[in-house]
Amino acid sequence: MRFDGRLAVVTGAAAGIGRCVSEMLAAKGASVIAVDIAEIVYEAANITPYKLNVADATACADFYAWIIEKFSNIDILVNNAGVTRDAMTAKMTDEQWDLVVDVNLKGIFNLTRYIGPHMERTGGGSIINISSVVGEFGNIGQANYAATKSAVYGLTTTWAKEFARKGVPVRVNAISPGYTMTDILKTVPQDLLDKFAKQTMLGRLGQPEEIAKAILFLASDDASYITGHNLSVNGGMRL
Repeated sequence: MRFDGRLAVVTGAAAGIGRCVSEMLAAKGASVIAVDIAEIVYEAANITPYKLNVADATACADFYAWIIEKFSNIDILVNNAGVTRDAMTAKMTDEQWDLVVDVNLKGIFNLTRYIGPHMERTGGGSIINISSVVGEFGNIGQANYAATKSAVYGLTTTWAKEFARKGVPVRVNAISPGYTMTDILKTVPQDLLDKFAKQTMLGRLGQPEEIAKAILFLASDDASYITGHNLSVNGGMRL
């Protein structure tokens, strides 16, 4: 898989899956705009960091205008930015609910509302929305997170229809990672990590690189006939 001459936008790119995706795309020839609300630094010359809060609709509009002025084309969008604010439903605050919805759901809409139609006008592209195994099966204490990640499937199938309705090859897919060893999981007690690992067919947790490789596949021409699909990358997770 090569991405020479293509521009990719990756959100949530400061660490974890987003950082792996950005580095892998750059290594395979893409120019990458690595987006995060945090300050980020990359060594690769073909990765451009951009500080952005995806929940800010005005900032996202400005970001899109900046891309078009500087690069003109957008070939790949990886909607990876996400947050958790876990609590049992009876104890969940409005602030916890609103933040997760704003970042995980509205944040995807804020960028795709511009980039999807842009791809439609310019001849095609690939959009990958990052959902979660929790969006597929739910999880105790994560009603807000599960709701947003389930909603990603609806966005994915709708956009797969909308942006290709004129015969333009804009492909929109979702990936649902299982428990993956990002910085968030590194704070989880080892006994819980062991429990999560035992819930998989493969008996282990995932690595960010394994999720990133699946994203690259869906972004590539090797997946040219795949759209409106959710790819579960979870080691055979059983919740």
